[in-house]
Amino acid sequence: MDDPQVMQNKLYFLVEQLQNMARDLPPKYQMRVPYELLSSLANCLLNETIFEIVKGLMEIQHVTEQHLYQQRLQLINKHKLDEQKLLGNDSSPLVKINEIEKMKDAQATELKQFDMSLVLQLDEKVTDQQQTLEQAGVPGFYVTSNTLEVKVQMHLLDFILRLSKMNMPLSP
Repeated sequence: MDDPQVMQNKLYFLVEQLQNMARDLPPKYQMRVPYELLSSLANCLLNETIFEIVKGLMEIQHVTEQHLYQQRLQLINKHKLDEQKLLGNDSSPLVKINEIEKMKDAQATELKQFDMSLVLQLDEKVTDQQQTLEQAGVPGFYVTSNTLEVKVQMHLLDFILRLSKMNMPLSP
């Protein structure tokens, strides 16, 4: 266990940094991050594992986003191949135009449905992150779909990531 004076210095440092970061937020978000929340968050961040949890969640999110993006590209490429096959067949130009229009409509619908499923998967990822951080005891985190509250949580995550890159004071 660290020396109590060192812990106190770290706590003061974290509170000061969080207050500085909160001051830079637009006013509608500043109202949602009172001193009590920042102080509780600073106290929670004395436990270094919170930084590791947030970094891990961020890595999982990046991998998920990359995977979903690759799936979307594959669908788009499949659509292009289908169009090329249709253009290569021996039907009359008028029939081809008709078939291509039908195909384009179907592809647009399929892509829209695919994109909606991607959004749902990303929403599930946000819920998983909120649950993980709430279970870890990180103040300000709970499951919500309220856009304003989610944005506040995103700012808090940004604060945590920025703090994780700073050197904490070690001496009294």
